[in-house]
Amino acid sequence: MKIAVTGAFSYSGKYITERLLARNEQVITLTNHPDRPDPFNGQVKTYPLSFDEKDMAQSLQGVDVLVNTYWVRFDKGINTQPQAVENTRKLVNAAKMADVKRIVHISIANPSPDSPLPYYWGKAANEKAVIESGISYTILRPTVLVGNEDILINNIAYLLRRLPVFFIPGDGAYGIQPVYVEDLADLAVEGIYKNDNYILDAVGPDSYSFKEFVRLIGKTIGAERLLISVPPRLALRTAQFISLFVRDVLLTPEEVDGLMGNLLVSKNPAQGKLAFKDWLNTNRDKVGVHYASELERHY
Repeated sequence: MKIAVTGAFSYSGKYITERLLARNEQVITLTNHPDRPDPFNGQVKTYPLSFDEKDMAQSLQGVDVLVNTYWVRFDKGINTQPQAVENTRKLVNAAKMADVKRIVHISIANPSPDSPLPYYWGKAANEKAVIESGISYTILRPTVLVGNEDILINNIAYLLRRLPVFFIPGDGAYGIQPVYVEDLADLAVEGIYKNDNYILDAVGPDSYSFKEFVRLIGKTIGAERLLISVPPRLALRTAQFISLFVRDVLLTPEEVDGLMGNLLVSKNPAQGKLAFKDWLNTNRDKVGVHYASELERHY
């Protein structure tokens, strides 16, 4: 088959593409970062993720399946979450114009059109665009991705390695249920070859309270710290202060609200295979050694 993957040189898209090439599938990518290092030595032809429907439809000619990993984590300049919703709608329309047969769409756990958080209502709007397109689909809903290119978990470890205390927003009793990025990639590839329409939570086999999660990271990497529960806005302001030094956006208000709202856990059976604690133990000597910058990676 000919398969298009948005962001094939990035995070989850890279692992999906790796699996497809191993199956001798033809893969192209639509990307905002054509100058990003190519891990596939020219095997993947690149096209611009222009969000011009006609241009993208032309790029998608002959494509059987579109795998969409596109989204923005936070608003910056013209890259806003409402704009990302409109961009996704245009991408889905382009796929329809190009007669793409199936879409595998990466969403997020617990999206809701009624959510006060743009990240979550935006993801719900994107799912609606896919479902109403008339194209066969798989929609995957991961929580927090775990992997070597991870930002959130890496930077928790980064702070634990360097600071004497760690601020926990609120009581830390709310949950987090990470999923290994390669498990998500496996589920995405499975979705490519299915015919039925379905939505699946992509979550790992182990879940924690956030305080347990941070404590586990600290203990495993040899950086056990005093964990102090503070008002959520104080934790956020502290993260914003640290952001000035790392020249990045360490944490957003939406991420605090989503975490404390128990939106990073699933009520459904786990689909991922690798437990977070096992991944962490394997990678304990490198996770958090260097800071992972969202701005450097995407802007």
